Amino acid sequence: MPPERWLFWHRRDLRLADNLGLAAAAAATPAVTGLFVLDPAILADPAMAPARIWFLCESLRELAERWRQAGSRLLLLRGEPAALVPQAARAVGAAVVAWNRDVEPYGRARDRQVAAALRAQGIRVQVDWDQLLVAPEAIRTGGGEPYRVYGPFLRNWRAQLQARSAVGCAAAGGLEPVAAPSALLDLDPTGLPAEPAGLWARLPRLETLPAAEDLGFAFAGADLCPCRPGEAAAMGQLAAFADGGVNGGALAAYEPGRNFPGDAGTSGLSAALKFGTLSPRQAWAAARAARERARSEESLVSIGVWEQELAWREFYQQALFHFPELADGPYRPQWRHFPWENDPVRLAAWEQGFTGVPIIDAAMRQLDTSGWMHNRCRMIVASYLVKDLIIDWRHGERAFMARLVDGDLAANNGGWQWSASSGMDPKPLRIFNPAAQAARFDPEATYIRRWLPELAHVATADLIGGEITPLERRGYPEPIVSHRQQQARFKALHASLPRG
Repeated sequence: MPPERWLFWHRRDLRLADNLGLAAAAAATPAVTGLFVLDPAILADPAMAPARIWFLCESLRELAERWRQAGSRLLLLRGEPAALVPQAARAVGAAVVAWNRDVEPYGRARDRQVAAALRAQGIRVQVDWDQLLVAPEAIRTGGGEPYRVYGPFLRNWRAQLQARSAVGCAAAGGLEPVAAPSALLDLDPTGLPAEPAGLWARLPRLETLPAAEDLGFAFAGADLCPCRPGEAAAMGQLAAFADGGVNGGALAAYEPGRNFPGDAGTSGLSAALKFGTLSPRQAWAAARAARERARSEESLVSIGVWEQELAWREFYQQALFHFPELADGPYRPQWRHFPWENDPVRLAAWEQGFTGVPIIDAAMRQLDTSGWMHNRCRMIVASYLVKDLIIDWRHGERAFMARLVDGDLAANNGGWQWSASSGMDPKPLRIFNPAAQAARFDPEATYIRRWLPELAHVATADLIGGEITPLERRGYPEPIVSHRQQQARFKALHASLPRG
């Protein structure tokens, strides 16, 4: 009797190695078929970035090849998941459909709909957590509530990881990454019975994997983007970044190197974690290995800081899971009444990188050109939009999502609410001075000159401070606002908000 066939539905887990849902399926049966559905609702989203579609398509290309190497195939469909996943399951004769859970409101609603349709047809469903080191339901305050503050969350999160580190394999509840499945059994579409064969014939299959351009998303910044698509590239970037924490890898100098946008001091793995070409357990394992090999206190501090960045990612993910309303508005209710000015001319200048403030414009040009922005600069430009231009942070959130290769609802929303002071942050008001930030983190104006080549001739001090003479501007705009004046204005508006 042939083994029971399972269908594994990929979403934001575009890899075979250390994929917990896939590992569970392969442990149950060698007859596993992969599935990815190009969802028109996601493709039609006005905030869908061409850079993300490029990363997705190139990662799917590699994923399909890895399925072939493992002995099976990746079935690629285009259409509504609620209809196509059950149809695909019946077409391949799957007894079970497995997938990894999501935290986003749309994904959770979609998954409930798909699961109900499958169960109504007698097809079993198996779901796992894969995209987080600690599942949202597993981390609570002493009172049983979700965490709203990062510091206590970090302590609980670390304690759980330390307790699980002795368990071993992730499939058994530990942290050690799981190997990719092999020796899988492919299906033979020509041997399907009549009814499944008819369903198979009607599936909207994409026989060749599309490029981003084929889907209407042209992206010209692939060569400039530090995030590289595919499972192999993600593992290569992780190895180069971690490098044992001792042999010159950026992880060994992550603190303070992560703060200087002109240097290659970060991992470049944000899109890999967003799309799941890299698992958080693989990232954690690399950090643990680097910690064991570290030869200096400075390296240990740097590794610890990177681990904290992984925790920030998980904090925002669990926050969105428990508080889905964050996707639509501020966490702090008083911010619903803030009198935003929302000047469309100023917003356009910010989006296009023509505010007259070099560090702001360099960062926005980097985003527009490469699909990515250094995290320090994300904080600087967010503070500027909200607290200098007095524009609702949600405009910035949407602008980022429409451009970022690593655009992730939880991380992007959490970051913007942090910058706007409207989110889960015990510090109520935080304002960045762009010139002071540039002086501290781009002291030679290396980053500014790279992304604003028209100002390469300007003296470093003038580039940092933005005090550029009309003759030297050569068409580059004057600052559209005064930071000092706008800071005072923002503080006055903030003081008028209701307390509590």
